[in-house]
Amino acid sequence: MPDSAERLRVARIGKPHGIRGEVTAQLYTDEPEQRLAPGAELIRTPGSETLDRNTSTLTITRQRWNKNIALLSFAEISDRDSAEALRGSTLYVAVPALEDTDEDGWYSHELAGFSCVDAAGQPLGTLKELLTGAAQDLLVVTSGSGEEVMVPFVEELVPEVDVENRRIVLTPPAGLF
Repeated sequence: MPDSAERLRVARIGKPHGIRGEVTAQLYTDEPEQRLAPGAELIRTPGSETLDRNTSTLTITRQRWNKNIALLSFAEISDRDSAEALRGSTLYVAVPALEDTDEDGWYSHELAGFSCVDAAGQPLGTLKELLTGAAQDLLVVTSGSGEEVMVPFVEELVPEVDVENRRIVLTPPAGLF
C-alpha cells in the first residue's frame, strides 16, 4: 500500500460457499460494485479466530449475489479448505489519503478514536466506529464504563464534528449515557 493511502474497511469474510473457494461476505461499503469488482486488490487482515494468521493481498476474480448475500471469489483461493481458513478476516481497500468526500460524508476510519462530549464539554466516551445503514448511520461510542452506546448520526443528536480537535459534540436524550 502506498504511503499516501489509507485503508478503508469494505467487507468481512464469512463462511465458504461451495467447493471452489468462494466465500460469503458481510459488506461495509455502499459501493460494492466498484470496491469489490473483479481485479480489485484487497488487503486482508485476520480476525480474532481466523485460522490463516497472515496479512495478505487478495485479488477478486468474481463478485455475485445469491439472493441478498454477497459472494466473492479470489485468484489466490481455489478450494473450500483455503476459504475456510480465511473466515472472519477483514478486507480493506487502499484509498488516497486526500480522497474528496462530500461535506456531510464520513468514513468510519476518519472518525474512529474521536472523543465524544456533551454540549457542556463533559466527556461521554470515545467513538469506536461509524456504522452505515440503509435508513441512517449510527455512531458506536464506548462510554467511560466500557459500554457501547449507539447514537443515530443525525444533526439533532450530533450537532458538531470537530475534525481539527478530534471531537464530536453529542446532545443525546436523557438516559442514553
